[in-house]
Amino acid sequence: MPELEILIAIFIATLGAGTPLLLAALGELVVEKSGVLNLGVEGMMLMGAATGFAVAAETGSLTLAIVCGMAAGMALSLVFGVLTLGCMANQVATGLALTIFGIGASAFVGSGYTGRGLPVGDGSGPLDDIPFFGALEPLTYVSLLLFGGIVWFLRASRAGLVLRGVGDAPESAHAVGHSVLGVRYLAVLFGGAMAGLAGVFLSVCYTPSWVENMTAGRGWIAVALVVFAGWRPFYVLIGAYLFGGVTILQFHMQGMGVALASQFFSMLPYLATIAVLVVISRNQATLELNAPASLAQPYHPER
Repeated sequence: MPELEILIAIFIATLGAGTPLLLAALGELVVEKSGVLNLGVEGMMLMGAATGFAVAAETGSLTLAIVCGMAAGMALSLVFGVLTLGCMANQVATGLALTIFGIGASAFVGSGYTGRGLPVGDGSGPLDDIPFFGALEPLTYVSLLLFGGIVWFLRASRAGLVLRGVGDAPESAHAVGHSVLGVRYLAVLFGGAMAGLAGVFLSVCYTPSWVENMTAGRGWIAVALVVFAGWRPFYVLIGAYLFGGVTILQFHMQGMGVALASQFFSMLPYLATIAVLVVISRNQATLELNAPASLAQPYHPER
């Protein structure tokens, strides 16, 4: 059935388009649950994308590209952590500066790789011969496993309880012996690694190519997605795949000759995602219940 094949192809493409947003948003979710607001996701994604593509182009190793891309995202997040947690700089201003720095640094790192292709492997994999499942990128499965792991971590683990306690009441967490700054540093580093992984997926798996500013605002959508989803992982998942679905739909609409300006098609995924998430987040009581009470508020145990 041609119609069924088209629907399956759209579904597979939707999963691929939503994966980088899901990875980045899950990382930011953990960061914000600890009480830290990092607006530098866009910059960390770009650094991960540029570094991962450069490593993949030089070595041909996806594994090494992933490791280096995540390390690049973590390095930027560490700078953010030192400034905001150690020096108690303003988190909003520091996050914006981190994005600006990431845009420029990624352009420098990737300057020699624009238009360059990646080494082609043998195309073999454990799931390649299985219909549907073989068409998905391995990192798409990794993102779903990470989603399940983060849901379990936040809801059922003691470490997740500590993380949420640090985000809601850092003074109380400190009083019972937990290192508030230590927990927040780990959360910030995890968020940077996830943003870097999202960038690697974009440049190495999804495109695969390197172009300056190739994230096209996905980092900002990831930050907005966490807030509009009410800090609930399941709604983050829905929002990420909604963005991916509308992104793919716009290409099909253009292919069918729908008479709309190309600029409208470009902004359609962002408009649709934000509109739906605004509707989801209309319940203010639920938002206040799930929002970390100390979000973006500096904390130092000696003050």
